[in-house]
Amino acid sequence: VQLQASGGGLVQAGGSLRLSCAASTPTFSTYAVGWFRQAPGKEREFVEAISWSGGSSDYADSVNGQFTISRDNAKNTIYLQMIKLKPEDTTIYSCAASLWGRDLIQLRVAGTYRSWGQGTLVTVSS
Repeated sequence: VQLQASGGGLVQAGGSLRLSCAASTPTFSTYAVGWFRQAPGKEREFVEAISWSGGSSDYADSVNGQFTISRDNAKNTIYLQMIKLKPEDTTIYSCAASLWGRDLIQLRVAGTYRSWGQGTLVTVSS
């Protein structure tokens, strides 16, 4: 499945953005989706994930109360709502898909995913 991430941009600290991850397949409802971020010179970091059914989700402690993942299967799209953004949230955010994924522990691991989008840059100014 091909993924297209969008919605990144420049925002002031404390502001909000909503990232979107659109899929090319009409069977996107069978894929779990995760959001990851990676700053230059750093390891890829898990952000949030949602199971294929949408019945369960998980998030990194670093974004607790700040980011929320959701899905609209009718639009083949996953969203990452980000609020209270901080300068340290500045980086490239990428979405990834895993067919029938539902194990939240596995969905924290980048290697679980077979399909990756190209990423969208989020820049938070202080």
